[in-house]
Amino acid sequence: MKQNRRKFIINTGVIGGTILTCGLNTNVFSKNINIIKKNSNMRQTFKPYTLQLKHVFTLAASSRTTTPVMLTQIEYEGITGYGEASMPPYLGESHESASKFLSKVDLSQFKDPFEMESILEYVDGIDEFNPAAKASVDIALHDLVGKLIGKPWYKIWGFNKDKTPYTSFTIGIDTNEIVKQKVKEAEEYKILKVKLGRENDKEMINTIRSVTDKPIIVDVNQGWKDKFFALDMINWLSEKNVKLVEQPMPKTMIDDMAWLTEKSPLPTFADEALQRIPDVIKAYGVYSGINIKLMKCTGLREAHKMLTLAKSLGMQIMLGCMTETSCGISAISQLSPETEWADLDGNLLINNDLFIGTKIINGKITLTENPGIGLSQVLPH
Repeated sequence: MKQNRRKFIINTGVIGGTILTCGLNTNVFSKNINIIKKNSNMRQTFKPYTLQLKHVFTLAASSRTTTPVMLTQIEYEGITGYGEASMPPYLGESHESASKFLSKVDLSQFKDPFEMESILEYVDGIDEFNPAAKASVDIALHDLVGKLIGKPWYKIWGFNKDKTPYTSFTIGIDTNEIVKQKVKEAEEYKILKVKLGRENDKEMINTIRSVTDKPIIVDVNQGWKDKFFALDMINWLSEKNVKLVEQPMPKTMIDDMAWLTEKSPLPTFADEALQRIPDVIKAYGVYSGINIKLMKCTGLREAHKMLTLAKSLGMQIMLGCMTETSCGISAISQLSPETEWADLDGNLLINNDLFIGTKIINGKITLTENPGIGLSQVLPH
């Protein structure tokens, strides 16, 4: 049934003011700034930065201790909007590629930042790739326009901040002792997200279950290659208070993934299989839900459209992130009142966050009245 519905949709093509500055300290952008095409109305700048992770971050196929990011800002009539591109190496972007892309962006042709659709269509059309670099412009523009309006984006979109979900806290693949340490550090959080996809999956879960009975969501990062093995694992996980399974099989194994979703006792979510709007349609009938990430979909403009489309199809929605500063996390959290699941802990996994924004209080995403994307401060470094 689900596969037939998926084929139908694919074949038919259904896709469906006070100015506040928040007391931001702009010292972080005072040195070594690369300036793109100045003009008297809007001026964009960008600067490379490297995030330092608290622990080695291990996935099914890779490990790292740092993440390159590009910090972006757009200035207009004395107001500054802040953006960020987070670029984990496995996604193919870097300081070099982001710098090359952002150097092509010329905002001088736009006299009004409220022309957001035109501006972001132009940015998207500069190059086929570079979604994170594009997201940095999108986030900065949303932050700027929200400040000009004097409202946070969740209010501009008409969302209820009381409906935000709890966020999970990620436990990467590691030794038993380090896993237990990470669980202890996550005491405040109501849901744990566990990375799987290697030979020690059951050991990881059993280690966590030896110290806590909190609900778990798991992210396999395409690590299971056989659908029968995947189904056996999901059945086992369903008895361990696991609530959902993210990207259990390779994104290219579409038919096997649809079979697995049909038989799975737990909802399955697309991650690596999902990037932009057309992928939502492809995921329908193959997965139970989707994981939307700003760094993959070019920013808030497209993320909002993907969320609306997925909800219209009856799919579940998770908001995800890379390892990011509170700039990126605060931006995507503006969408959180409309989602069932959130994995917005990227800023909690680093040692050198430069921003203060959306807070996690008792594990729950807590939005503020700060305009734009919700930042309250930029920290010096």
